[in-house]
Amino acid sequence: MSTGQAHEVSDLLDAVAREDGAAAVGEQVLLRLRPGARGSNHLLVRSGDALVGYLHLDLFGDADDNKVAELAVHPGHRRLGVGTALVEAAAGRAEPLRFWAHGGHPGAQALAARLGYRKVRELLRLRRPLDGSLPEPSLPDGVALRPFEPGRDEAAVVYVNHRAFSWHPEQGAMSIEDVREKEQERWFDPAGFLLAVDGEDRLLGFHWTKSHTPDLGEVYVVGVDPDAQGGGLGKALTLAGLAHLRRSGTREVMLYVESDNAAALAVYERLGFTRWDSDAQYAK
Repeated sequence: MSTGQAHEVSDLLDAVAREDGAAAVGEQVLLRLRPGARGSNHLLVRSGDALVGYLHLDLFGDADDNKVAELAVHPGHRRLGVGTALVEAAAGRAEPLRFWAHGGHPGAQALAARLGYRKVRELLRLRRPLDGSLPEPSLPDGVALRPFEPGRDEAAVVYVNHRAFSWHPEQGAMSIEDVREKEQERWFDPAGFLLAVDGEDRLLGFHWTKSHTPDLGEVYVVGVDPDAQGGGLGKALTLAGLAHLRRSGTREVMLYVESDNAAALAVYERLGFTRWDSDAQYAK
């Protein structure tokens, strides 16, 4: 993808987000628009000189070897077959194919049904205000919190993340290169990347927070090594991250959680999170 094409795609995605109130693609797709990014097919649909449709096809796939697509159609060019053409073109290039529909858009649901896809996964987005009181985090005995140190902690975070999310199609595959890439993002703040360590500085868990705007933060990733689970460390890390965001001036916080992760949902609901919207993944 050329620099000019990447700018066109970004403009299209901005127009879709303004119309729908939700991003059309996830963070990983935006990273793949950068020069030198590998592992993608970029499918573009034009009407004259205007870009009216875009589909990103991740050729690396997920942990189950599904190829994954995300797409956007310009609001002024919908219900004209652009989405259908993009999905069918992607299906001709990759098998098995899954595609994400962000924000529960009814047009995406209708497209999936028309092409014979069914919902196989749902990622819930929860949120809560940070204007009320938060319980103080209670760390297990012998555990301390410290901020992430770039250049020192990447390997330990990736190791614990892999153990904590070995079951997860995307998160469990995070690499050292992925962490370093995100360290270059404008939103990255090592002070908001909280590590729980034992007396020998061995990493037990972490809470990586993210700021989208001055008012909106995110519980980006909370990961606890399986050997350290069951003692309340996950809850303590979550509360510590929320406290950090509130001290930073954040007024509201959001997070993503799998709809079938009953244990995590119960923890977040007890902490005052409620459902905002959801993303769905479809497959044949």
